[in-house]
Amino acid sequence: MNEIRVFCPATIANISCGFDVLGVALDTIGDEMVVRKTQEKGIRITKLEGQQLPMETHLNVAGVAGLALLALSDYDGGFEIEIYKKIKAGSGIGSSAASSAGAVWAMNKLLDTPFSTLELVKFAMEGERLASGVAHADNVAPALFGGFSLVRSYSPLDVIPIPSPKNLYATVIHPQIEVKTSDSRKILKTTISLEDGIKQWGNLGGLIAGLFTSDYDLISRSLEDHIVEPIRSILIPGFDAIKTAAIENGALGCGISGSGPSIFSFSKGEHAAKIVGKAMKEVYKKIGIDFDVHISKINTSGIKQLQNKK
Repeated sequence: MNEIRVFCPATIANISCGFDVLGVALDTIGDEMVVRKTQEKGIRITKLEGQQLPMETHLNVAGVAGLALLALSDYDGGFEIEIYKKIKAGSGIGSSAASSAGAVWAMNKLLDTPFSTLELVKFAMEGERLASGVAHADNVAPALFGGFSLVRSYSPLDVIPIPSPKNLYATVIHPQIEVKTSDSRKILKTTISLEDGIKQWGNLGGLIAGLFTSDYDLISRSLEDHIVEPIRSILIPGFDAIKTAAIENGALGCGISGSGPSIFSFSKGEHAAKIVGKAMKEVYKKIGIDFDVHISKINTSGIKQLQNKK
């Protein structure tokens, strides 16, 4: 196989109580990429549709992640990459992660999988470093592993796949503004109180337990953020109103997706997720902000190979 087309899922990172260590892959939102082998060494971005992003290899997250893989590969050739962006940059649902993870997953597949999924996470993190200034894994890990991923440790990197209840659905509303991850990190505090830390650790443990046991009530009680959300929410117009509307209409919980501006909620069942989505829409209609709404089940397999288009 010399060419492959892949679907690269959008992801929700942090998930309220898991800043930089917890993320989940979505099933109905994502980019597509075509990657092919070439005899010429190195990586070239040959097509980029859907977003105005750099095509220079060293300035593109897919190119940087791919170069990290090539540096440790025995492969003598190179790769061409086509990127079809359907996740908007700065949306908060893992646009850079989709490109970074998709590139290395496809390259690894074309090379007969010499690298493990954990190694692919390390390569993809270099794309995230370019995008945000920090090599975080809470988006690229679920994109590659599928489902929920817990980054137990960064040094050494240790990623734990977490099961998800079969009837868990996500609703994501994306206001048409951009919040850059690098900018949203600048406003965060570098220290927290012991009291806030204890609350956050308890909720993270509770959320993981709820996911393992399909305990929707426990999941709901654990979707609280005492550290990041109070600060970042000021960058998102109507956040408090959106969160109130989601909870009042049956959402298990609601919070900022990644660095924002997207806002996510979890619901038990697709019907409930659609009701929540409708309530979210009404808030932004009144405020007068353009938006997109996505409703998705959890993607348990991560990046997927697609049939090449004729």
